Amino acid sequence: MSAKPGRAFTNAPGRRLRRNPRYRSSFPVLVTLLAANRYESLQAHCKDLSEAGIGVLLAAELASGEVVSLKFTLPSLPAPWDVRGILRHRRGYHYGFEFLSLTREQTGTLKQLVEGLERADFD
Repeated sequence: MSAKPGRAFTNAPGRRLRRNPRYRSSFPVLVTLLAANRYESLQAHCKDLSEAGIGVLLAAELASGEVVSLKFTLPSLPAPWDVRGILRHRRGYHYGFEFLSLTREQTGTLKQLVEGLERADFD
């Protein structure tokens, strides 16, 4: 994955073209970060998902570029995932993280999972 965030381009009113489309999803996410020389875990909720990242609702203040651990269980999968993510954008309580540590198997699983989900990349 690129170290730089992709820019969104508009081709139709309210629709963004992205490197990876976002899809609606809903499940709990545990966000763990290093704060004041100790780890802090925060409860979040997935709002959207893509092959490259996750959008979560989180009642906290995080800095752009912050690297965190994201722990979640995808719908229809039994085992939890624990992956690294970097904060790429924020709008209010909605945070967008790019995955940093997905395996090829995880990437393939995400591709299959999102195929059946509703698109979420409208403003």
